[in-house]
Amino acid sequence: QVQLSESGGGLVQSGDSLRLSCTASGRTSNIYAVAWFRQAPGKEREFVARIGWGGGYIFYGDSVKGRFTISRDNAENTVDLQMNSLRSEDTAVYYCASLRRFRPIGNAARYFDTWGQGTQVTVTV
Repeated sequence: QVQLSESGGGLVQSGDSLRLSCTASGRTSNIYAVAWFRQAPGKEREFVARIGWGGGYIFYGDSVKGRFTISRDNAENTVDLQMNSLRSEDTAVYYCASLRRFRPIGNAARYFDTWGQGTQVTVTV
């Protein structure tokens, strides 16, 4: 089993930056990819970014391209999300999720079988 834990959320102003971190533990050798999703109140869970466990195969959601950067720290078993030029519409609970090897691959939430508890990001105008 894989366990995921997010950290780094907080309250920032529009235009600020914030860095989220997702730490994986357990059977990390089973991980194919890790993604970040977010969910704002009253909205569906939205894909933010995905990275292969080896550090390649990076994808971004349209709403964050050019502002967010996903990266992998092999030594620490972490996947970070650097968020720049934050906007009020980025306010949400951010979740990291992992996709197991030898499973169907995609960016929709249904492909990911392990989720962290989430971390709140609030961006004020």
